[in-house]
Amino acid sequence: MARRTQKVGITGKYGTRYGRAARKQLLTIEVQQRANYTCPFCAKDKVTRDACGIWNCASCKKQMAGGAYQLTTQAGNNIKATVRRIRNM
Repeated sequence: MARRTQKVGITGKYGTRYGRAARKQLLTIEVQQRANYTCPFCAKDKVTRDACGIWNCASCKKQMAGGAYQLTTQAGNNIKATVRRIRNM
């Protein structure tokens, strides 16, 4: 049996509904939220999303807060860089 969702990926569950542009945006979001991220504590690729903004590491059992769809957000990275720069002054 051939793969039916070669182009649309995980958004194939929506069929032809909602339009291509909306499904394309949703594809990038859903792929990000279902990916495994690297744990900042144990450095293993075991961090998965529990709920909106709640992330769990399956290896070291740490629970952390993050973005809704990815572990770190651009705004969070900017704040970390600013705090690091101020601390070094």
